[in-house]
Amino acid sequence: MERLWLTPVFRRLCRVGIPAAIVFGAIGIWASDEENLRAVTDQIAEIRREIEMRPEFQVEVIGIEGASHALADEIRLVLGVDLPVSSFDLDLDMLRNRILGLSAVREADLRIRGGGYLSVEVVERQPALVWQTRGGPVLIDETGTFVAALSDRPGAPSLPQIAGEGADIAAAEALELLAASEPIADRIRGLVRMGERRWDIVLTDDRRILLPAHAPHEALDRLLALHDAQDILNRDVLRVDMRNPDRLSVQLSPAAQAELRRIRDFEEQALGEDRG
Repeated sequence: MERLWLTPVFRRLCRVGIPAAIVFGAIGIWASDEENLRAVTDQIAEIRREIEMRPEFQVEVIGIEGASHALADEIRLVLGVDLPVSSFDLDLDMLRNRILGLSAVREADLRIRGGGYLSVEVVERQPALVWQTRGGPVLIDETGTFVAALSDRPGAPSLPQIAGEGADIAAAEALELLAASEPIADRIRGLVRMGERRWDIVLTDDRRILLPAHAPHEALDRLLALHDAQDILNRDVLRVDMRNPDRLSVQLSPAAQAELRRIRDFEEQALGEDRG
């Protein structure tokens, strides 16, 4: 025994190994009892809960910035947070995704600040166009994303109008055409998407400018130049067809067609008399 005791390994085994084995063995026997494990788990959970429920971790106020009054009410509704609540119980990513699920919200940022304040900063989509749909007029932004029904925004400013299937998808192009047609902006009622591929510009007197599917901006520039030179939009025409880049076509009004026929008949009659 004396020789063994002089061996470092034996001494470490007696001083550390055997006591450790006894301790871990006792812990293992104790932990094998489910009641003991449940008691420890419950105790840890209770301690954690006491920490989480401390006043400094309580959220008592939700502040929403960057949203209109109506949108702020929608955000509070979708958040569904009952105050006060522990900050440990708030999943900010999940709450942010809920807010982004609102069509009127472009961006959202949530932060828990001091004093029990949950800050919600949003960037609201701004309506740029009124889209006339079968279900009624709705507001969309410059990307064509739905913002709100026009009936839900009675105080919405007067905006340009578009209509037709797929008009929302081409909203950016519609805004570009409206900007390019600024010289005749006071005469434009709106734009109509035709066949989900091209635009008609509808004037206030129901006359139409038919733009091509390709290079509509160039066609509109040619029309405006022609109007400046020959005042074509002030003439008695129903439609100005710009779809063929090599030839401009116009459809006369019934009165103008009758007048044209009268002039042609008069010219033919005068020609006949000259021949006679």
